[in-house]
Amino acid sequence: MCESTIPTAYCSLCPRHCSVNRSYGEMGFCRSLDLPKVSLVSTHMWEEPPISGTNGSGTVFFANCNLRCVFCQNHDISDSGYGLEIPIERLAEIFLEQQAKGLNNLNLVSPTQYGIQVREALILAKNNGLTLPVVYNTNGYEFVDFLQSLEGLVDVYLPDFKYMSCDLAGEYSGASDYPEKVKLAILEMKRQQPKDVFVDGLLKKGIIVRHLVLPNHYKDSLQILDWIVENLGTEAYVSLLNQYTPMHKAKEIPALSRRLTTFEYQKVTTHFLDIGLKNGFIQKRSSATSDYTPIFDLTGVANCKNRCDEEENSI
Repeated sequence: MCESTIPTAYCSLCPRHCSVNRSYGEMGFCRSLDLPKVSLVSTHMWEEPPISGTNGSGTVFFANCNLRCVFCQNHDISDSGYGLEIPIERLAEIFLEQQAKGLNNLNLVSPTQYGIQVREALILAKNNGLTLPVVYNTNGYEFVDFLQSLEGLVDVYLPDFKYMSCDLAGEYSGASDYPEKVKLAILEMKRQQPKDVFVDGLLKKGIIVRHLVLPNHYKDSLQILDWIVENLGTEAYVSLLNQYTPMHKAKEIPALSRRLTTFEYQKVTTHFLDIGLKNGFIQKRSSATSDYTPIFDLTGVANCKNRCDEEENSI
């Protein structure tokens, strides 16, 4: 069993178990407080095809994170915490505004650290007419007990499975217990959504497991695929990401300071087929660029009253 690199105490949200009271301004590992902090509300066209489709996915990007991935492409919001704190009522409004745009789904990106607030906002929005499929887009470092509280609110789970190695998880994300926790989390997600349901090519219910192949560590990727087959079956949907680009602190780490080679990615995709996996998505090497990283500028976060107040105060 892998042990966490961070001393822990009880918490109901994620495996960090931080013993802080966020309502009183105390910050744990993720540095989040009581109100949800949102960095961007957007239409995203570059998710997997059954998520983005032709109309796009209605993404809501949350600030802060319960991991510290040295290669994070969204480090401006995950590590630096850039975003705007909003009430739960405003978050529910944002969900409904995304639906009004005619998008394929509501895509909650890195919501874990605001899990309770997100759950309350989803309930509020659904009571006010939200019918879009809800996508829970997570790094996979989840607490199963909390995931169980989302049952009936989330239609599609989109978890990362970053590492099988405890050593890699500890070195690159500060969570050596990540492999243990992500396995339990994915099994719970599969329990909630046992069948993948597609309508006109769009995923309405189900789970897609994402894995970003890292340079110098493709053998770890092979073990992840083996686990998926053994535990989710050969029909599981897997997204093999070829988009790794040295960003954030990874530029200074020799093993991570380069892009993935064609050889490394092909070893993983070949293994995918060799072990009988039938459903998945691959990326071209040209996807390994920062061009697809969103610009986090608070678009869509503030409501009209917020904007008017800000403009008045700036005069």
